[in-house]
Amino acid sequence: MEINELKLNVAQNIFYLRTVNNMTQSELGEKLNYSDKAISKWERAEGLPDAFVLTKIGEIFGVTVDYLLNEHKEQDKKIETRPKSRLKRHISGIVLWGIIAVAMLLMVVLYLTTDTLYWQIIIYSLPLTFSVQLILCAVWWKDRDTFFFASLLVWSVLATIYVAMLSQNNWQLFLIGIPLQIIVFLCYRMKITITITKKTKSSLPKDKENGKKGKDEDESEKTASQKQ
Repeated sequence: MEINELKLNVAQNIFYLRTVNNMTQSELGEKLNYSDKAISKWERAEGLPDAFVLTKIGEIFGVTVDYLLNEHKEQDKKIETRPKSRLKRHISGIVLWGIIAVAMLLMVVLYLTTDTLYWQIIIYSLPLTFSVQLILCAVWWKDRDTFFFASLLVWSVLATIYVAMLSQNNWQLFLIGIPLQIIVFLCYRMKITITITKKTKSSLPKDKENGKKGKDEDESEKTASQKQ
């Protein structure tokens, strides 16, 4: 297999896997610690990821390195690829509705045994639900999902405290959520800034190295032409 054919196979496979998983070039680049320009370059068959990056891409999309290097028909692609994002979404949904279902079941059991409707159980289950979702998002998904569930966790905790002290009607408790929400947002922005800074620093040496190689090649060509 020639290098150009290899580049074309990898380009087509990366593009297919990325699009079938509804992932942008920036999102894939973030997972690989590369810029979206690098992903675009690979998908245009203008470059080839190294062995480590190919292994990482395979882990993200649930395929082997051999799959990335070889050409596939459309039916083969659908059979061999196993998009992990859908599985993660299913797991997240099962956890979310599972906790709520357990809370509702407990509420029904208590109502049947005590003849009292403890609707507060649903409110009390929300912090646990959002905590689990926050952990899953931090591990699996994008920063904006993490920010979303972190915000929900803050307000659900305040709602739980309010419901526990419902007789006192301390609605002022929700005012605490405003500075807490600001803190969550600032932490989110700080994380984004740190991530971008790391990406920039990690890409600079590679760009400089590529530029240096390009200059060396140009100088070699000039020397060879002068000798001729």
